[in-house]
Amino acid sequence: MTGNLAMVKSEAPRRGSIAPLKNVMTLMMLIETLKDRGVGLPGIGVFSGDSGYGKSVAAQYAMNKTGAVYIEIRHYWRQKRFCEALLEELGQPRPRGTVAAMMDEIIHRMGDAPNRPLIIDEADKLVDGKMIEFVRDIHETTQAPVVLIGEELLPKKLEAHERVHNRVLDFRLAQPCDLEDTVTLAGFLVPEVAIAEELLDDIRKQTAGKARRIATTLHEIGQFARNHGLKDLDRASYTGRIFTGETPIRRRGGRI
Repeated sequence: MTGNLAMVKSEAPRRGSIAPLKNVMTLMMLIETLKDRGVGLPGIGVFSGDSGYGKSVAAQYAMNKTGAVYIEIRHYWRQKRFCEALLEELGQPRPRGTVAAMMDEIIHRMGDAPNRPLIIDEADKLVDGKMIEFVRDIHETTQAPVVLIGEELLPKKLEAHERVHNRVLDFRLAQPCDLEDTVTLAGFLVPEVAIAEELLDDIRKQTAGKARRIATTLHEIGQFARNHGLKDLDRASYTGRIFTGETPIRRRGGRI
C-alpha cells in the first residue's frame, strides 16, 4: 500500500471509554479553571459549538472524571420538570413539592459540595424556555462551578440575559476534529485496521470535522475491512461510504 499509514493500537479500547480528543481536553480545562478561580470571581463557563463536534461526549467524560452533576435539558421541559430532573441527579429519587421548595432543596444539596461541578447540556433550551435565571440562582447561592453546553449561538443568546452573562468567567468554543483527532478516533474505534492518513484526512474534510460523522464513517470502514478481509486501507482500496451529512438525491432510473 502506498501513502502514510495511521498505525493504530492492536488492543481494542475498554468498553465505555471515551477517546481523548481536543474538545474533551478543552472542556476539562474549562472545568479546572472554574474550580480554581479566585475569590469573588464568577464561576459559570460556556462550552459551545456546532452539532456533531462531540460536546456531549466530552461532557460525559468530564462527569466521570470530576464527579460532576450532569443534566441534559429536553425541549419540552418546563420549570418544575427541570427541578425534578436536577434533584434526581442529586440523589432524590421522587422529588415532590413546589418549584420554590425544590429549588431550595437543590441549593441545599449542592451547597453541601460547593466544588462539585454542575454540567448542563443543551443549555440553549434553558434560555429558550426562560429558565436560565434558575442557573444563576443556583450558582449565586452555592458558588458551585457551572458549565453550560450548547450550540454555536449560546453565547449570543446569553447576552440577552445580562445578569447571567456577567457571571460567565470563560467562554470556550468546541472545534471541528483535525487530522490528529481523526487519527485518534481511528485508533480508538477501529484499532484492528491500519488506515492511511490520506484517507483519514479525506474523511475529516468530507465530514466537516464533525466527530459524530467521522465515528459513523469509521464504523463503516471497520465493516468494510471485515467484509473484504482487509487489515489496511487507503483511498484507493476503500470504496465504502463516507457520511458527509448530505441528503441523498434520487437520480434518474430510481437510483440514489
